[in-house]
Amino acid sequence: MFQPYPLFIGLRYTRAKRRNHFISFISLISIVGIALGVTALITVTSVMNGFEKEMTERIVGASSHATVMGLGESMDDWESVANEVSQHPEVLGAAPYVEGQVMLVHNGRSTGSLIRGILPSQEGKVSELNDKLERTESLNVALVPGEFGMLLGSDLAGYLGAIVGDKVTVITPEASVTPMGFVPRLKRFTVTGIFRFGMYQFDRNLAVMHAEDSAKLLKQDGVTGVRLKLANTRRAPLVTNDLRQSVGMNYYVTDWTQQNANYFLAVKMEKTMMFIILSLIVAVAAFNIVSTLVMMVQDKQADIAILRTQGASPKAVMMTFLVQGTLIGLVGTIVGFFGGVALASNIDIVVPFIERFTGPVLNPEVYYIDKMPSDIRWPSVFNIVMMSFCLSVLATLYPAWRASQTDPASALSYE
Repeated sequence: MFQPYPLFIGLRYTRAKRRNHFISFISLISIVGIALGVTALITVTSVMNGFEKEMTERIVGASSHATVMGLGESMDDWESVANEVSQHPEVLGAAPYVEGQVMLVHNGRSTGSLIRGILPSQEGKVSELNDKLERTESLNVALVPGEFGMLLGSDLAGYLGAIVGDKVTVITPEASVTPMGFVPRLKRFTVTGIFRFGMYQFDRNLAVMHAEDSAKLLKQDGVTGVRLKLANTRRAPLVTNDLRQSVGMNYYVTDWTQQNANYFLAVKMEKTMMFIILSLIVAVAAFNIVSTLVMMVQDKQADIAILRTQGASPKAVMMTFLVQGTLIGLVGTIVGFFGGVALASNIDIVVPFIERFTGPVLNPEVYYIDKMPSDIRWPSVFNIVMMSFCLSVLATLYPAWRASQTDPASALSYE
């Protein structure tokens, strides 16, 4: 079987027992360093992807995938708008909502809150609110028009000290004119249920009531807009662009990525910084190959000179040491790949084991997650593997080039 002699000699140098054991030790350190770096990169990237996926699911479960709002204060013809946008093949459902900022007062405590008026019969088309209810049967039971019932987020209810059956005073920012002057408009609502989405921005700042009650409270003749549910949340920006063209310039269309843009920008920046920082581990390990090959070249001066006198070209000598350095990087990358995928796939087993010695890693009361999430995305894994391999090859170039420049006469003069 034909085998180019630079490849043959390079592989033999890699397998052979060296006289200088220190070189072998540095080679091993390089392999272990690259493997640990790749393992750490794959694991951390997968965990951060898992957090992003978990938070995305919670966000899209609580908020709408897309929203159509009128340019004025309210939308009177929401049924026609809902019918029009529902013609889009990727729109699965549409439901109206009424929204406004108020202040809630209970037990001597007050806090600002966002109120959202909904139609219980329509809400299931666009959100998972009915599945997140606690201490109540369903939206239809908890929110009856004219009875002024209210659902509170779990953290909001905890802050106010309100439980099901309590009366909460709602104060609107608009005042009513009376003989006594301007008096804030207020209304007492009965807490009919608690919901928990696992997202602070919803559980702490959102109160839900029937659309008719919220419209009366806010003195609106119509609804604020129409919330939409899409077949594929990742295509929300593309779908909203189509909807903008179909509904015209009289309506404002947004999607969940725009509504939570700051959060996703922060996550993206954090992922980028973590990738750069952990890549330095791989880079340091890869450039250990430089030390290994420099010492190897020095150790093999006589062998290089003999190869040159036998007719080997500088290019062939360079390829010989490129094979050796590349093999070190390849072995470390492969070991790191399997180690990273194995660790990321079993992170839910590894973390509880570590928690036995260190205590809880995740506090559910802070993160709303009781286990470490992981989402292995193969394009990201491929990028990590290729980055590691390319760094290893780059680290091999200079020592291999130095070996190709060896002068046979000078190398053999001391033998």
